[in-house]
Amino acid sequence: MARIIKFEKNDCAPCAQVSAYLDNKGIRYETINPFDQPDLAAKFKIRTVPTVLVLDNEEVQQRIIGFKPEELATIAL
Repeated sequence: MARIIKFEKNDCAPCAQVSAYLDNKGIRYETINPFDQPDLAAKFKIRTVPTVLVLDNEEVQQRIIGFKPEELATIAL
């Protein structure tokens, strides 16, 4: 089963746009602040926020950086 993680900061406008988009589409996801969990951010090579990862068995299947509705629409569960 796919797992979706969204890396974000609270004061990031594009992060809020991604959250609103995913919430509107009814897509369930986990939210992680990379500064609170630097080891996890390093594991997935997070360099910027927002970054959305679609994982299958902890392997990255899809990486979306920034607010890109056309790419977010491709998330298939």
